Amino acid sequence: MPSDQNPQGGKTFGLLKAQQRDRLEEINKEYLEDQKYSDEEDLADKLDSFKNKYAEFDLNDQGEIDMMGLKRMMEKLGVPKTHLEMKKMISEVTGGSSETISYRDFVKMMLGKRSAVLKLVMLFEDKANGSSLKPDGPPPKRDIASLP
Repeated sequence: MPSDQNPQGGKTFGLLKAQQRDRLEEINKEYLEDQKYSDEEDLADKLDSFKNKYAEFDLNDQGEIDMMGLKRMMEKLGVPKTHLEMKKMISEVTGGSSETISYRDFVKMMLGKRSAVLKLVMLFEDKANGSSLKPDGPPPKRDIASLP
């Protein structure tokens, strides 16, 4: 068996991730060409950010977020959810039509007006990680004269 056929290993996983990202990119193009979203501000940037967020989840072989992927992501974000809560989150995003969240569902949720729990968690996490006003590094040294 040639070595590139070996089902184990990071190379195969990396390839799968790359294929998933390509697929997400294709879907992003559809949204960019969709008239319904033409007035959405910074759509390309948003879609790029959604793609990266979505790809952070442990996606199943179909490139969708399943219950385990969602569970791991919620734990990673520090907001662990019960099985029932996650079922509700998935059904909220998919409208109850599926047990996994497809990228299309994810983007629709993030661009949509409804505030699904998952969307709120994602937006909150962005705010928490993104624009922190605190400067990096140790606090500036102060001399005695500047103290109140």
